Amino acid sequence: MSQASSRRRSVTIQDVARAAGVSRAAVSKVIRDASGVSPAMRARVNAAIEELNYRPSVAARSLRGSSYTLGLEVPHLGNRFLTQIVDGALQALEGTRYQLVIAPADGREGYGAIEALADRQVDGIVVVSPRVDADWLERLATGVPVVMLGRHDRSARYDTVVGDDVAGTRQVMEYLLGLGHRRVVHLTEEAAVTAPGTGSPHALRLRAFEEAVRAAGSPELARVVRTGQTEESARATMNDLLSRHPWPTAVFAGHDQLALGALAALVEHDAGREISLVGYDNTDLAAHPAISLTSVDQRGPEMGRRAVAMLLERIEGRDEPQHHVVTPSLVVRDSSGPRPVDNPEFRTSCARPAAAGTPAAGACDLPGPRR
Repeated sequence: MSQASSRRRSVTIQDVARAAGVSRAAVSKVIRDASGVSPAMRARVNAAIEELNYRPSVAARSLRGSSYTLGLEVPHLGNRFLTQIVDGALQALEGTRYQLVIAPADGREGYGAIEALADRQVDGIVVVSPRVDADWLERLATGVPVVMLGRHDRSARYDTVVGDDVAGTRQVMEYLLGLGHRRVVHLTEEAAVTAPGTGSPHALRLRAFEEAVRAAGSPELARVVRTGQTEESARATMNDLLSRHPWPTAVFAGHDQLALGALAALVEHDAGREISLVGYDNTDLAAHPAISLTSVDQRGPEMGRRAVAMLLERIEGRDEPQHHVVTPSLVVRDSSGPRPVDNPEFRTSCARPAAAGTPAAGACDLPGPRR
């Protein structure tokens, strides 16, 4: 049985009382840290709470008073887009009594990090983890206010903040196709799937990429290449891709971290002027003059600010769900440009001139991405 399916039924205060052999009132006293509870009874109740993985309801938690802490669960700390989200979240808390507690999932599904935040009795949680089961998240939201950031869910119990991933991908593909690119690679995470009901950002970007390729009428020239979540994995995947011919003329990376790994491989293969590169998230490194990465800006700080603002509204009593969508925009920089000559020998003739010292006529003079 999966971790998510093992949590199908919410544990109630009555379950805890039954397991501890005490009344519901006694369990409530322990939860509220009230007086009049013997050490032995407190120990039995706490043992039952831990065994059953029980979390008090919002009403029970409110009896203990606010902790003035909010939790932010993130997949890992290496992604610079997540840093933008954290910056926005901190901006939203300026002038309030609240502190932010960050819990990285370290590449795992996220359950442990989210549960750790709930166990700390934070007043609300922003979840940035597309792999968490939606039903499980709904049950969690019955006990603590929750905002899901990034995944396109529709829930009555928690709010969502997302970027319009379909619109962002369409902007990328219209740009690349308009520049003449047809041999386009979409470098995406291994976990990205396009099954119905999948609302992760990478799944939607993948689906929009495939739709754009079909609409262009040349699906045989485009391909999806999967890699891990890190810059290092993208670099290794791209190096493997560049070991074979023909090369793509453009690479659309699922996020900037993958784009940076791909860029390292392009530099190693001296392919920077031949292969256009586009990322997603428009992180701070994308604008660095030495990198100058074309990327989709989905305004990470705004997403962080909005998620925290919605969470505070939930804490203050709002019950109606909200779904906030950020409109992205493509920021064009030097990493992309018109496709080079559509010639399998272009890479060889341009990167390694013939003995006479001149490459194929006009091949290296075409406008293209600059490094």
